[in-house]
Amino acid sequence: MARVSQAHLDARRRQILDGAALCFARNGFHATSMQDVLKEVDLSAGAVYRYFSGKEELIAAIVGEVLGQVRDGFEEAARATPPPSPDVLVASVLGRILAAKESLTVDGRPAFPGLVVQVWAETLRNEELSTVLREGYGAVRGAWARIVGEYQDAGMMRSDVPPEYVARTMMAAAMGFLAQQALFGPTSADELAAGLRALMSMGGDAGTR
Repeated sequence: MARVSQAHLDARRRQILDGAALCFARNGFHATSMQDVLKEVDLSAGAVYRYFSGKEELIAAIVGEVLGQVRDGFEEAARATPPPSPDVLVASVLGRILAAKESLTVDGRPAFPGLVVQVWAETLRNEELSTVLREGYGAVRGAWARIVGEYQDAGMMRSDVPPEYVARTMMAAAMGFLAQQALFGPTSADELAAGLRALMSMGGDAGTR
C-alpha cells in the first residue's frame, strides 16, 4: 500500500476544518451534527474520524488554530525593537486573520466574526472548550505583555501601569472589534487603527497629531 504523504494528510485536515467551520458558522454549534460536516466535506465517516473524534474536538481545533495565529502575529511583532505602535500592531494582526478567513462566508457575508462570538458563548457551558480558550488567551496576553514591556523600555509608553493591564485592554479592543463585525457587519481594520491612534493622542498635543 502506498504511503500517504504528510502534505496529503495536512490538506485533508484543512479540508475538514474549513468545512466544519462553515457548518458551524451557518447553523451554529448545537444545530450542526457530524453528519452535516461529513456532507459538507464530502468524506466518509472513517476519513473524518481519523482526524477528529467528534464535534467537540473540531470546535477546539478551530479555536486553537485561530488563537495560535493571533499569538504568532503578536510574538513576531515583539521581536522588533521597538515593536510597531499598538494601533498598527492590532490592526495588522486582525487584518491578516480576517483576510485569511475571508473565504468563510454565509449568504455572501463574512462569517468568521460570528463564529468567534459563537465560540465565546459556547465556553459558558463547555468546560473543555473554556480551558482551550483560557490557555490560548493566556498565551496571547503574555505576548502582549512582553510587547508592552518593549514599549516601556523604549520610552514609548508610561511605565507606571503594569504591562498586564495594558495587554488586557488591547485584547478587549480587538475582541470588541470582532464582536461589532459580527453584530453590525464588516468594517476595515484600518478604522480600528485610526480610532486607537486618536485615543493614543490624548495626553499629548492633540491639535498637532
